[in-house]
Amino acid sequence: MLRRQSNKTFYLPTYIIYIYDNNMNILPRLLHWYFSRSALPYWCILLLDYILIIFSGFLCYYLFNNGEMLVNNIWPITRDILVLLIAYTFAFRIFHTYSGIFRYSSFVDLGRLALAMLLGTAIAFFGDLLIPGKHNIFLKHPTLLILLLLFATSLMCAVRVIVKTIYDLYRTNGFSKRIFIFGTQDGGISLAKGIRNDSPSRFILRGFISSDDNMNGKWLLGVRVWSEKENIINIMKEHGASILMVSPLQTAHFREQEQLISNLIAAGIKIMMMPASAKEWDGKSELRYSQLHEVDIEDLLPRDKIEVDMNAIGGQLNENRILITGAAGSIGSEMVRQVAHFEPKEMILIDQTETPMHDIRRMMSANFPNIPCHTIVASITNQTFMEDIFQRFRPDYVFHAAAYKHVPMMEDNPAMAVQNNIYGTRIIADLAVKYGTKKFVMISTDKAVNPTNVMGCSKRICEIYCQSLNQAVADGKRLMANGKPAYTQFVTTRFGNVLGSNGSVIPIFREQIAKGGPVTVTHPDIIRYFMLIPEACKLVLEAGTMGKGGEIFVFDMGKPVRIADLAKRMITLSGAKNCEIKFTGLRDGEKLYEEVLNDAEQTLPTKHPKIMVAKVRKYDYEEACNNEERLLKASYSYDDMGIVKIMKEIVPEFKSRHSKYEALD
Repeated sequence: MLRRQSNKTFYLPTYIIYIYDNNMNILPRLLHWYFSRSALPYWCILLLDYILIIFSGFLCYYLFNNGEMLVNNIWPITRDILVLLIAYTFAFRIFHTYSGIFRYSSFVDLGRLALAMLLGTAIAFFGDLLIPGKHNIFLKHPTLLILLLLFATSLMCAVRVIVKTIYDLYRTNGFSKRIFIFGTQDGGISLAKGIRNDSPSRFILRGFISSDDNMNGKWLLGVRVWSEKENIINIMKEHGASILMVSPLQTAHFREQEQLISNLIAAGIKIMMMPASAKEWDGKSELRYSQLHEVDIEDLLPRDKIEVDMNAIGGQLNENRILITGAAGSIGSEMVRQVAHFEPKEMILIDQTETPMHDIRRMMSANFPNIPCHTIVASITNQTFMEDIFQRFRPDYVFHAAAYKHVPMMEDNPAMAVQNNIYGTRIIADLAVKYGTKKFVMISTDKAVNPTNVMGCSKRICEIYCQSLNQAVADGKRLMANGKPAYTQFVTTRFGNVLGSNGSVIPIFREQIAKGGPVTVTHPDIIRYFMLIPEACKLVLEAGTMGKGGEIFVFDMGKPVRIADLAKRMITLSGAKNCEIKFTGLRDGEKLYEEVLNDAEQTLPTKHPKIMVAKVRKYDYEEACNNEERLLKASYSYDDMGIVKIMKEIVPEFKSRHSKYEALD
C-alpha cells in the first residue's frame, strides 16, 4: 500500500488514477512518444531481441541445472550465448526481422521470426560440429538448445503481440463504436483489415456474420463468426455492437433478408453498405469503410444485379452521332452519362428546361471534354427547329426520353399530353426516318399497359405509332430526304418507376419526413415496381442495341414494393419520432398495381434474362397516322372530355379509374 500526506490509504489502481489526474501521466506520455514516431531505429529492435535471447539462455540454463551452477559458470555461459547471437544475427539479417514495425506486427512477421530462430539454431548447431575443440555448452545438450529456442522465440513474439495490442488500445478512444461485419469473404476481410489499420480507430470489430453455415463458430482475425440464422440482434447487443457493415460481395444477398433488415432497423442498429449508385467493388483494390455509408431506402430494396454486354453497346455507339431528347430529366441525364462513356463521335442533347440543361453542359464539359456536345434548349413539338437540328447533325442513334410523366398533371391536362407526348414523339420519329437515323429507341412506361390514365394512354399511342412506322419503313413505304428508301429501326422499352427520379415517391417522402410528417400514401395496399436509374438505363442501352426493329422490350422489374411499407421503413431509418402515415385515397387515374404486359400479350425471351419481348397487336400505319391527326386536331379544342374520348377509341383497353373520364367508359 502507498500513502499520501493526508494519511488516506490508496491501493495501487487508485494511486495510478491519482497520478494521471495530477498530470503525472508518465505512461500515456511514453505511449504517445513511441506511437507518434514512424518507427524505432532498427538497432533498437535488434538490441531488444538480443536481450531476450540472452535472458532466455540464462533462464533455460537455470531451469535445466540450478542456481548455483548458473552462478559458478556465469562467464562461460555468457560467452556461449554471445556465440549463439552471431548465428542468430545472420538469420535475422536473412529474414529482416528487425526491419518491421512492432505496432504493425502480423502473423506473417511472427512466422518469419520463428523461421529466423530455427535457421539461427541450425547454423549454430552445424557450425559447432565443424569446429574442433571444446563445444558450446548449449550445443552439447540438444534439449537445452531446444528449450532456448522455444523460450526466446516465444518471448520475442510475445513482445510484438503486446506492443501491437497496446497500440490497438491506444488508437481506440472512448468514441470508438463496436461493429459486426456481414460477410466473411474477401470483401468482409478487407473491410476488417481497413478498420484495424485506421488511426485513430473509429470502430472496434466484435464479430462476423456469415451466410455459410459451415463458418458458424469459427474465428477470423481474432473474432467469432456467427450464422445469419442466429438471433443476430441479441448477439450484437450482447457485444455492445451498434453498427452492421455489409461486405460489397454480400450486398445482393443481404437485400433479400427483409426480416433481418426490419429487425435491425427496429432495434436501432445502423446498417452501412455500398451506396446503390456506387461502382461495384472489383475485389482487388483496397476496400475502406469510408466507401460505405449509412443506408438509404434505395440501398435496401431487393433487386438483382444487372449485367449488360458493354462491348456490343460500345460497338454500336462508338464513333456515331447520338441524339437524346429529355436530356435533362432523370432518365435522360443518366443516358447522357452512360452513352458518353462509349465515346460517341458527337452528342446532341435536347430539353426544354434551361437550368438543368446548363448543369448537363457543365457536366459534359468537366467529365467528357473530348466529346463534341451540343446542348439545345427546345421543345420537341417545335417541328421547324427539330428539322433544322436533324438536318444539321443527322444523328445515327436517337434515344427519345422526353415526355410529360406525372399522372395527376396529365389527367388535368390531356391536351398537353397529346401535343407533347404523342405529337412530339411523332415529330422526332418522322425526322429520324427522313434523315437516315439507324435506330430510334423510345422510352415508354408500364403505365402504357392496360392504361387507366391519360399519361399511360398517351405513351401507348406513342408505342403504336413507332411500331407501325417501323413496319412502314420495312415495307418500303417511307423514304429519306434524299429520296432513297428509309432504313430506321424503331425499338420501344417499357419499365416501371425509377428510384429517386424527379417527383417520385422517395424524394417526396424524404421531404415530408424532414418536416415532421405526415407522410402521405394514397392507399394501404398500393404497390409499385422500382429500379435504379443507372440500371434502367443500362437495360435501355442493351435493348436498344439488340433490337432489330418493331420490338417492345419489357424489363423484369423484380419484386413489387408496398408503398406503405416503404414509407414505414423510411421513417424508421430517418430516426423521426411521431411521424405518422396518412392515407389520402387513390389519385385520378391511379391504380393499385402496375402491369408490364397486357393481359392478352405474351412474351418471348431474349439473350438477356432481364429483358423480354412483348408480342403486341400490330396497327396499320395509315390508321395510326389518321388517329394521331384526329387526336392532335382535337387537342387544340382543349375539350378534356372530347380529347380523352378519342384516346379511348384509339386504345380500347384504356379504362379510367378514380377519374371524371370514367363516364366515357
